[in-house]
Amino acid sequence: MCLQEFPVRSSDTASAVSRQIQLAVASPARQRGSQYAELSRQVKEAGLLERRPGYYSRKIAVTIAMLAAGWAAFVLLGNSWWQLAVAVFLAVIFTQIGFLGHDAGHRQVFGTRRASYVAGVLLGNLGIGLSYGWWVDKHNRHHAHPDIAVGALAFSQAQARASGRFARLVFRYQAYLFFPLLLLEAVSLHVASIRALTRRAARRRFWEKALITAHAVGYLTAVFLVLSPVRAVAFMIVQQGLFGLYLGCSFAPNHRGMPILDSGDQSDFLRRQALTSRNVRGGWLTDFAFGGLNYQIEHHLFPSMPRPNLRRSQALIQAFCQQRGVPYCESSLAGSYAQALRHLNAVGRPARPAAAT
Repeated sequence: MCLQEFPVRSSDTASAVSRQIQLAVASPARQRGSQYAELSRQVKEAGLLERRPGYYSRKIAVTIAMLAAGWAAFVLLGNSWWQLAVAVFLAVIFTQIGFLGHDAGHRQVFGTRRASYVAGVLLGNLGIGLSYGWWVDKHNRHHAHPDIAVGALAFSQAQARASGRFARLVFRYQAYLFFPLLLLEAVSLHVASIRALTRRAARRRFWEKALITAHAVGYLTAVFLVLSPVRAVAFMIVQQGLFGLYLGCSFAPNHRGMPILDSGDQSDFLRRQALTSRNVRGGWLTDFAFGGLNYQIEHHLFPSMPRPNLRRSQALIQAFCQQRGVPYCESSLAGSYAQALRHLNAVGRPARPAAAT
């Protein structure tokens, strides 16, 4: 059971939820402020923040080899409907590359900013066509203040009530629309990347533009050169749709359905990260499929911790939290999705005609 989960009722407000959270974690401020430092010392002494160059060398090499194998199969198959199977395979590999870009952005792979940036733009901009610089800026804000914002969905009842007529229509059925909408996630990320690169002037922006353009030109040229127009469009719909679905399903269990802390919340860093995050139980296959993001609490507490060390750190961090009364939420994969969908359904209720009356 996740102690930090609070039911969403029609009478709940952001301040009410915040008060519940404060009651759940109330303790002397000085004691709370020192606990993360104590945990950090234990984690460092265990060597869990040390780089894992061997792991990442193998992981990057294998992932790039699989990407090359996927495109080689694409060329060899030619103008065939079997290319849809290649599209599924490439959707998985694109997501795995995205996970590596995520790790580079947190300096899990390399200790220096420059090396991390080079790896990130090669993996992100060139490899899968997403702006690494834009994503790092956005993702760092998320880590500082965990959020679950998705443009087309409402995650608070105040948002569901205050939106326009069409938005409220979507919110009524958002629990049912959640997974179908994720099929558009990759397109949304591509559009956001292009907007960021065209609107913002920043150092090294030229290289990001050049690499993302090279990806787009290479991708479209290969698809329309090998496939007929109809098959080319079908290939892109399947590949990009499943790419977005896989990405979204990797992030969905982490925070959705968990408490949303308002800007005035006074929880310390340890509790803020633990309260708003959920782990997903599983073995090596879950670790692979989620790119280590199934250890969301550990990752949010120590973003620079290399991916293979997250599993090793879990027992230490979980025990530390339990000994000090810090809520620690862990769920099965099916249970995490069920909790997220129940939350979306509850939040969307005020947008329904019966609730409005």
